[in-house]
Amino acid sequence: MQPNCPGPRISRRQMIQVGAASYLGLGLPKLLRARDARPTTSASADACIVIFLNGGPSHLDMWDPKPDAPAEVRGEFKPIPTTVPGVYFGEHLPKFAGQMHRCSVIRSAHHSVNNAHAAAVYCALTGHDRGEIGGGARPDDYPAIGSVVGMQRPPTAAVPPHVLMPYITKEGAGGPPQPGFFGGWLGKPRDPLIILRDPNAADFALPELTLGPDIDPSRFDARKVLESKLAATRRGGADDLDGIRARAYDLLTAPAMREAVRIDREPAKLRDAYGRNIYGQSVLLSRRLIEAGTRVACVSWAPDANATWDTHGNNFQKLKGELLPQLDAAFSTLLDDLAARGMLERTLVVVVGDFGRTPKINTNGAGRDHWNFCYSLVMAGGGVKGGYVHGASDKIGAKPSRNPVTPADVIATVYECLGVPHDLELRDRLARPFVLCPWGHPIREVLA
Repeated sequence: MQPNCPGPRISRRQMIQVGAASYLGLGLPKLLRARDARPTTSASADACIVIFLNGGPSHLDMWDPKPDAPAEVRGEFKPIPTTVPGVYFGEHLPKFAGQMHRCSVIRSAHHSVNNAHAAAVYCALTGHDRGEIGGGARPDDYPAIGSVVGMQRPPTAAVPPHVLMPYITKEGAGGPPQPGFFGGWLGKPRDPLIILRDPNAADFALPELTLGPDIDPSRFDARKVLESKLAATRRGGADDLDGIRARAYDLLTAPAMREAVRIDREPAKLRDAYGRNIYGQSVLLSRRLIEAGTRVACVSWAPDANATWDTHGNNFQKLKGELLPQLDAAFSTLLDDLAARGMLERTLVVVVGDFGRTPKINTNGAGRDHWNFCYSLVMAGGGVKGGYVHGASDKIGAKPSRNPVTPADVIATVYECLGVPHDLELRDRLARPFVLCPWGHPIREVLA
């Protein structure tokens, strides 16, 4: 079995070229002018939508059913056939099963983190496994996929390269924000645009993207010129602030972004198909943002780590009555919608959580607990094979039995599709070099 990510949380090479140029802290227009200077590989996808099932979805009840296992393992759900002969899903994902011919399912993922959601989320989203070191997001974290792709392949329109919605997921109710979603050592300007309003609400809007009633365009331009002059006089420690201001100015003058968030322009029938709930409509909003030019849109499916997919108790009722129908509708409609618009071929869709759930059902109200030793995830579109299952778990879904992969391999595969070398050397705000995802290797069998 491939070892989990070795080494320290942040692997540093010898400090070299301290004065090397970087693009950190630059506004969108400068990034657009600089886009051709960033090293990339051949990309099979131009954008990515990450549906992150925060808390740990049950692989046994969703994508890797075990109908021949003992009752305390197989659970209450029956397997149903997918559009690929011999591949079965749990019975409460019928629409998802109807999309299997477009998907690659990985059934052999594993890592070292079983207790701390924060560390498991960080591992799943960055490929860097720090063991059970929990806690909130930190400035020395490795950056999110969207932060990296937004820098390496800036949008060709004035839209944010990286968007997170509909929550900044907390590590437990009232806890700190989880790591893995932010710019980390790339700096605050590489953080995502965060949409915290419910796109399912009748009055959904982002007033932050419009000028206030007391500021006309000429006054706004004058403020921008003044700010530029003041920025030129500042020294040290202001790069992040200047970059954030530059991004704010860009968004305030970007009609493409204002139009992208007008989810009310979508047909009611399509909105119904995605699901009239905060998550279904966030997935639809992701499609609109990608269509406008955003590179990576991430839907974190929980306000806090314990709120949704963390089914320690009442696993089957919660999955059957709420979680699986919502995911089933949102994912299947997204793939159909992208395909109908000619976007699926160049848009990678990833559905993954921080880990799976225990093979054996617990006695705490028929729940399943954390299980990092084997879990499943799904990829579709953007350079990924359709109708393919990679790896396998053992008879009870406890350990990989064939082709084990780590989160670093999954992240390396995502970067490969998006045209970013997984072993790319990037520099932090002090020009120190870091290798993006040195532990991983793209899963070639998954790539089309």
